[in-house]
Amino acid sequence: MGCVDQMMGRSNAVLGGEDHLIRHLEHCVDRAIGVRFVVAFLMESGAKLIGEALARAASRGVPIKILTSTYMSVTEPPALYYLLDVLGPRAEIRLFSDGARPFHPKAYLFDYEDDSEAYVGSSNLSASGLTYGIEWNYCVRASEAREAYLRFSQGFDDLFWNRSNPLTLETLKNYAMNWRKARVPSREVYPLLGPAPAVPWPVPQREVEEDDHKDVPIPFGMQIEALYYLKRAREEGVRRGLVVAPTGIGKTYLAAFDSAEFSRVLFIAHREEILRQAEASFGRVRPQSRRGFVCGERRDVDADICFATIQTLAREDRLAEFPADRFDYMVVDEFHHAAADSYVKVLKHFQPAFVLALTATPYRMDNRDIYELCDDNVVYESYLKDAINRDLLTPFKYYGVFDSCTDYSKIDIRNGQYVVEQLERELSRAERADLVLEKYRQFAGRRTLGFCAGIAHAEYMARWFRRHGVKAAAVHSGGSTSDACVDRVEAVEALKEGNLQVIFSVDIFNEGVDIPCLDTVMFLRPTESFVVFLQQLGRGLRKYPGKDFLTVLDFIGNYKRAHYIPALLAGDNPVLPRKDGLGTAGPPYPEGCEVHFDFRLLDLFEVLRKNDPLPKRMMEEYFRLKRELGRRP
Repeated sequence: MGCVDQMMGRSNAVLGGEDHLIRHLEHCVDRAIGVRFVVAFLMESGAKLIGEALARAASRGVPIKILTSTYMSVTEPPALYYLLDVLGPRAEIRLFSDGARPFHPKAYLFDYEDDSEAYVGSSNLSASGLTYGIEWNYCVRASEAREAYLRFSQGFDDLFWNRSNPLTLETLKNYAMNWRKARVPSREVYPLLGPAPAVPWPVPQREVEEDDHKDVPIPFGMQIEALYYLKRAREEGVRRGLVVAPTGIGKTYLAAFDSAEFSRVLFIAHREEILRQAEASFGRVRPQSRRGFVCGERRDVDADICFATIQTLAREDRLAEFPADRFDYMVVDEFHHAAADSYVKVLKHFQPAFVLALTATPYRMDNRDIYELCDDNVVYESYLKDAINRDLLTPFKYYGVFDSCTDYSKIDIRNGQYVVEQLERELSRAERADLVLEKYRQFAGRRTLGFCAGIAHAEYMARWFRRHGVKAAAVHSGGSTSDACVDRVEAVEALKEGNLQVIFSVDIFNEGVDIPCLDTVMFLRPTESFVVFLQQLGRGLRKYPGKDFLTVLDFIGNYKRAHYIPALLAGDNPVLPRKDGLGTAGPPYPEGCEVHFDFRLLDLFEVLRKNDPLPKRMMEEYFRLKRELGRRP
């Protein structure tokens, strides 16, 4: 038995293009009694291409050794997690440890019952390297060139055992937490001509179109990592787990993938629009499962996968229709809402085998503990900064605009918050609207979402922009006869089609609504909540063809908590203690992001910081908590 090339009557040379190396490697893996790979870089796309063949070998008891490196952070963490998951203990993966020496080998070695061979050349473990790329590789057989083969074999063993360290979960976790996508020209794109790679391309799952159900998505990126830890957690007996991940990395798809081994699933959210999007995602991943809704008057109680609004499900008559063991797997979306009594009631009623809690913002400002509701099991945790660094979300260009038109000290504070009626009057003035319009024309892109203080403010801004030739509309949940007010669905569609340039909204776009085409967001009200700030920023960070960055226009005056903005833009967990980072270097902002503050704001931040002593913050938190509880704490 020789190289697959010889068996097919061709040369030992593999030149890529239409002669894909992956076909040769799969043939070798299926016959081998020992497999050894050494590659400078290991990509998720390549791991998925060879993973099934390696898994078959591992199930036969074939020992598998893989040596790679983290040089320049090109090796992708999901690729390592994927291989750990599909290969199990039969695979030994090690990382080259001599950081002072370049590491560029690409070789695939196979031992058979009666021979051995090695493919040596230019192909890393990536989709382009294994399929359509122009990569030159040569097959060296021990029976034909024993000395050459032995040098490669002994060289591998020396590197593997003497110049590398085992890949441990702790090592991988630390690497993943600090990993940034290498900013080098990438070959990881579909070829314009010829067949596509054998595995669906690992990019963020797209919005579902009518003819799109034939496409079955596969996990990618952070989803692979989270799935690995969820599986591990269940093996350790965990029954409730929290996954913290930013908007845009596909948490709903993650839930669909993770639920695959469970037959009866309950998905809970607080808005019907979230449920409709979730049903479409689950439908693509699990097309054979019967799906239904429990919301409003709908009660599809016999569905395999049930999508329910918390408002409907928490009703006594609706909850009584479901026995405690009706579902094997339960998903609670936007879990930061789960401290509310309705969620607690539902969580106490059901007893599934596993509860998956999903949120991008696990911190609450009312002191209510959502971690306790998932037994303090944070299974996977990642934040906005990580997703941007990994090129899963679009970088932003932030402009902090000094708002000299608004004096927040004149607005009363009640129970720790500005009185909305006074706030709207102060913000709905010509001088302030002109400032917003000026900066919009200077910086904004084609599709903009503006977050306003209230209904009156949103309608005022829409009318002002329309009066000055900008196609704008107000969208809110209150009834209105204003010609500036448009239905939410119609407004989003008009924005996508280019028939609308700006939507002015009141909180309803904070979460659960995807508008990937957004290229500009405007903060037109004081944002005192960490959660709301990051939710609104995240609305525009989804990737979209032709969108290189998100423009953020933040109009900042002397309102309380304004000085926390630089830290929030760093994209980390804002609740963790950290320095303000306003030194000469500034906070460590995500890769590719730009932050520009009017110099007057830096002086304002310093004044606000000095006027924000601990006793004052404690009093504000007291009143916030009192308002949430409805009584004195």
